[in-house]
Amino acid sequence: MEIRIGSLLRGAQEAAGTTIIIDVFRAFTTAAVAFARGAEKIVLVAEVEEALALRHQGVGHLCMGEVAGVKPDAFDYGNSPYELENVDLTGKTVIQSTRAGTVGATAASAAEKLYLGSFVTAAATVRTIQQQQPALVSIVAMGYASKQRADEDEQCALYLRNCLQGRQPNPDAVRQLVLVGHEAQKYDDPTQPQFHPQDKDLALHIDRYSFAIPVSRDNGLLVARPQPTP
Repeated sequence: MEIRIGSLLRGAQEAAGTTIIIDVFRAFTTAAVAFARGAEKIVLVAEVEEALALRHQGVGHLCMGEVAGVKPDAFDYGNSPYELENVDLTGKTVIQSTRAGTVGATAASAAEKLYLGSFVTAAATVRTIQQQQPALVSIVAMGYASKQRADEDEQCALYLRNCLQGRQPNPDAVRQLVLVGHEAQKYDDPTQPQFHPQDKDLALHIDRYSFAIPVSRDNGLLVARPQPTP
């Protein structure tokens, strides 16, 4: 199994084979929480306007996401796992748009298989891919707004690579590396209330969920669904 690590929008565009698009703070942690709260599927789009149009067309029940970390006007939820912790999403189709994670997923057009990656689904994602034994795995750390590398996504990429190769990183050491990173500081900044401190804690709860999040292309849309693993 050859494993390639890439970053940002270019990394997503160049990804090939089985591809994991990573967004730890916060898109794909939020997606995992949505599935844990009962969501049936998540439609991934790059732009806010597309998300709103799809909801208007009845493709999904609600929109969640962010622009510059803030919930867009007319969206139902922001890009916060903490905000979804007690929301009942049973049977709902969610439309998600963020400036990093969903942009990366839509840009990975050359991927043969596509997965959403974060720490909370790390082990399940690794098990799923190891069972398939693909020749090539591309892991892409999307960073801040798809333009600036971020410690949490880069560390998650390395964590997944090590696990795929049969090594077990120290979760506490990985958390500490992420916590001293630039992006992590937003979650303790009272001037940026859209970044809940609890979001950071939830995003660093490694292996919280026992499902991977594969993405399929359904009628021209990117659709994510949870896939439980043993």
